[in-house]
Amino acid sequence: MKNITTASAPTAIGPYSQAIETNHTIYVSGQLPIDPVTGDFPSEDIRDQTRVSLSNVKAILEQAGLSMTDVVKTTVLLADMEDFSSMNEVYSAFFSQPYPARAAFQVARLPRDAKVEIEVVAEKRA
Repeated sequence: MKNITTASAPTAIGPYSQAIETNHTIYVSGQLPIDPVTGDFPSEDIRDQTRVSLSNVKAILEQAGLSMTDVVKTTVLLADMEDFSSMNEVYSAFFSQPYPARAAFQVARLPRDAKVEIEVVAEKRA
């Protein structure tokens, strides 16, 4: 296993890695909408929070030499499923066809009371 870490995404707020590479697969831990410079959320708006979460994912993938086109699976955790369509508006700007497989869930609560958390799995191409 190889640890992937970058200052361009927030440091882990617990005992986990930003991402782990094993063989040709990168597992990016769930990214909260934390600005890596300020340590704060951009706003309470789900669109802003989704944008920052995915920008953090992108920064971690770039550190591993990958891009968003290498993502094969995402998991989106939402504090409120009513935010699903607004999240999708921003999400769709980060991915292109063929879109990665995805699961989306409403959860009881996210760390720091975030509105969204997004994790991804990406594949290095030979």
